[in-house]
Amino acid sequence: MNCDPRYKTLFEPVTIGPVTAKNRFYQVPHCTGMGWLRPHMVADVRATKAEGGWGVICTEYCSIHPSSDDMPTQSHSLWDDNDIRAHRMMTDKVHEHGALAGVELWISGCRSSNLLTREVPMDVASMPHWEGDPFQSRAMTKSDIAELRRWHRLAAIRAKKAGFDIVYVYATHHYLLDNFLNPTLNTRTDEYGGSQENRMRLVREIIEDTKEAVGDTCAVAVRYSVDDGGGADGTPVHADKMEIFEALAELPDLWDINIGDYSLEMGVSRFVKEGSLENYMATVKSKTTKPVVTVGRFTSPDTMVSQVRRGIVDFIGAARPSIADPFLPKKIEQGRSDDIRECIGCNICYTGDSRHYPIRCTQNPTMGEEWRLGWHPENIAAKGSDELVLVVGAGPAGLEAARALGQRGYDVLLAEATRELGGRVTMESRLPGLSEWARVRDYRLNQLKLMPNVEIYRESELGLEDVLEVGAGHVVVATGSRWRRDGYGSTHISPMEPPPPADRTFTPDDIMAGKLPEGSVLVFDDDGYYMASLMAEKLVRNGNDVYYVTPFSKVSIWSSFTQEQIRVHSNLANLGVQIILNEELASFDGNTAKLNCYFTGHEQSIEVENLLLVTCRSPRDGLFHELSAAIESGVEGAPISVKRIGDADAPAIIAAAVYAGHKYARELDSVVNRDIPAKFDRVVVE
Repeated sequence: MNCDPRYKTLFEPVTIGPVTAKNRFYQVPHCTGMGWLRPHMVADVRATKAEGGWGVICTEYCSIHPSSDDMPTQSHSLWDDNDIRAHRMMTDKVHEHGALAGVELWISGCRSSNLLTREVPMDVASMPHWEGDPFQSRAMTKSDIAELRRWHRLAAIRAKKAGFDIVYVYATHHYLLDNFLNPTLNTRTDEYGGSQENRMRLVREIIEDTKEAVGDTCAVAVRYSVDDGGGADGTPVHADKMEIFEALAELPDLWDINIGDYSLEMGVSRFVKEGSLENYMATVKSKTTKPVVTVGRFTSPDTMVSQVRRGIVDFIGAARPSIADPFLPKKIEQGRSDDIRECIGCNICYTGDSRHYPIRCTQNPTMGEEWRLGWHPENIAAKGSDELVLVVGAGPAGLEAARALGQRGYDVLLAEATRELGGRVTMESRLPGLSEWARVRDYRLNQLKLMPNVEIYRESELGLEDVLEVGAGHVVVATGSRWRRDGYGSTHISPMEPPPPADRTFTPDDIMAGKLPEGSVLVFDDDGYYMASLMAEKLVRNGNDVYYVTPFSKVSIWSSFTQEQIRVHSNLANLGVQIILNEELASFDGNTAKLNCYFTGHEQSIEVENLLLVTCRSPRDGLFHELSAAIESGVEGAPISVKRIGDADAPAIIAAAVYAGHKYARELDSVVNRDIPAKFDRVVVE
């Protein structure tokens, strides 16, 4: 199939030192929550992207020595020759599809406590651990620096033996090499501190060491930030870092440019839009002849082409878009852009790293399951029977179940009680900043339109008799959940007594349905993720005076794992929301809310007219229980099986609902070992 001529430039080969990438699609280093602990899983994650057309596939950060140990987070490692075999699994599979493999060699410095190895962390100076552990780094001596250079060189040589084509020098994100560059942190008085030339000496030496060690066959890349920080979002501050970049501009074979602020570099779509780093990149290409890559949550082929043609970048760097759709390059090349599962910018993928578990994705339920369950993002087994399948509910779980069942070849009826499809995704995408979340619905509806074996019925609320009349062989109940209005939640573990007045008490379901309170509102967040902050923002924009109260120590505390918590808090504060932390809601009588300090029990009162409870949800699973009883009783017309999925089974995040829908479709009429349903990547004692 010929490539769409509009996007032909994206498929041009690009030379990187001694190697050549087959196209401009470059999966930059990104974490998977797998690292050295799960080598089979991570190899198949990367291999699937290579199959999907990415020209360069990089690892996550890869420790060069036990003095850079990030437990409980699992990084990669190249400590000795035993690590080579694990990486070979990845590089061999990537090469099978004609892609280059890159490894991001990493030296942690004070950001790691070395909890596994118990090695003393080293850095440019003796500094506190930046994540709060009660450990400090040792100020490096010149003999330490010599050892560090030797370790990096040996790791680079191992990388070459492991089959990597690109070897990184990682000099950003506040790790050790970045700290040497920093004029505030680098207070040394020897030849590695003080002047700009001295501060960049170690980075220069390590680049030169790496080129000497492997540069005959491997490209040497530098991950670096040209921004000195301090500017407003999208407003770069180019000074010392840019001058250092200019001095080193021709030394490596490729520059991977980012910024130190994770919350902008990988910002959620609620606050940060596509191509967010363009202002930071605007002058970089003019200062080097070497190829340049950066990220920007690129989902539009037109934006990609524009950045290349305008000389912003040579490669389209991606982490999240490659996770949402590993086959994004092939789909563009084949003229199938409408089939791309576009990233929604929710950062659920990043929680795998921040919470130390394998990566997952809201849009792509197969992410992380390629080896463990054998799931492929584009291919699925044919149907196992000719039974009709009825899916009740067209939220994220129901839509994905119907889509995947249709792809398998089943005849599917999808019934939705309302006129609109999408369930909670449709409602939540109307909240401030979440418009891109509608892509979860839109991708699946676009796919369903192409399936003649799937019929969709709107405004079709089904009861037991309706389902029995359909006569489907299998029924899957995906009817979602409702937010509770009695105060029961994660810290408030029983309903409020006395109950709050019904006419003054609201839930997110009310707000999303357009039922807005008049007057002042106390938003009680016992959920801890994004919903309560969105409720507060929507009400402020509606003209209400808003109090945000939570028993947690931070606003939207779980969003720390998606790199948005600081932005959420700042946003509410700037909007004038009155924020009260560490307080439980004791009672509300329609005029006064009584709060108790989470730690001391000290009581305070707030005069407020309305209460909005964001606590937890109740599954809407009544139909499931009725059908289960009908099957057990042998009622005529009862289906062979009934299963509840998504929020109707156990309310959770949207990614969990999509996964549940996909899992149901994969497992229907399949043999599943209920004792050990998946492979597990772990050490086998022989």
